[in-house]
Amino acid sequence: MTANEISQLRVRLLNWFDQHKRDLPWRRTKDAYRIWISEIMLQQTRVAAVIPYYERFIARFPDAEALANAPEVDLLAHWAGLGYYSRAHNLRSAARDVVSAGGFPATYDGIRELPGIGDYTAAAVASIAFELPHAVLDGNVFRVLSRVFNDSTDIKGPRARKHFGKLADDLLDRTQPGDFNQAMMELGATLCLPKAPQCLLCPIAEFCRARTAQTQANLPIRVTLQRNAEEQRTVFWIERNGKLLLWQRPADARLMPGFWELPEGAQLPQAEASEIIGGFRHGITVHNYKFTVVRCAPPTDVGVCQWVSLTQLNGLPTSTIFRKAWRVVHRDSGREKVQLGVSAAG
Repeated sequence: MTANEISQLRVRLLNWFDQHKRDLPWRRTKDAYRIWISEIMLQQTRVAAVIPYYERFIARFPDAEALANAPEVDLLAHWAGLGYYSRAHNLRSAARDVVSAGGFPATYDGIRELPGIGDYTAAAVASIAFELPHAVLDGNVFRVLSRVFNDSTDIKGPRARKHFGKLADDLLDRTQPGDFNQAMMELGATLCLPKAPQCLLCPIAEFCRARTAQTQANLPIRVTLQRNAEEQRTVFWIERNGKLLLWQRPADARLMPGFWELPEGAQLPQAEASEIIGGFRHGITVHNYKFTVVRCAPPTDVGVCQWVSLTQLNGLPTSTIFRKAWRVVHRDSGREKVQLGVSAAG
């Protein structure tokens, strides 16, 4: 692509973004703290799903000092539902570093050194909050770049980040890096879609080599070698006198420390199931789980579990699996009951 074409592409893309960008709460600020929170939340999570979590989180923790001093239970309760809970702990650790340093770092390298921040997040915060010329690379940008340049490089391959990083850096408008980075991501999220890209509406369609070659539907190239694993699991719904039997993950657990869960066979091996309530599916990375929710009689020995009042649940950090099970239990009061005479653990 010639220098003149790159210059025209920048102008077209920025004009389009100015007119058509979505009104998102984190786009109404240049506060590095709030932009950083949004970028962490948006990892692995759709924009529409993040908005209410972001607004609730910012209302409770409006600045780094508030987050740095957040109690564990409060932090997890406000993160519950977003998944990948190590992100919440890294946020608080980074907030403590920001407070200790007397303010949010204003350089790419300084931002990159904060716990839980990688190349993408550092580039996004640096460019959007401080207008520093660092190009971002996320899934949307990979897709846009692979199509604009008709590039068949495997975006999951070992050389992909360096290769596409050079292309992104070449295109970056250094006079408006924050808006340009957001425009690239917005284009990928709204028009340059994985399936059925909206080429007729694209502001930079005339510069897109894949469209000229009619290969846009085949790009980007993504070679996936790992297959999803399927697993069946059963969770127990045990209620008594307005209380629900739950167990809490230990503080040093690798996954979701401090979160409350419904028991399974590992926690209550002697539980006796009386009714299948329903089921749901849940995906975590390459694992696909099929959960069955069964009602059990209150056991004599609750083991590691505890009786928790139903009125206290809203204030506790609970997993997505728990909330999906809750919806299964409460979604249909007229459901058909399935009676069992076997151990739920078996």
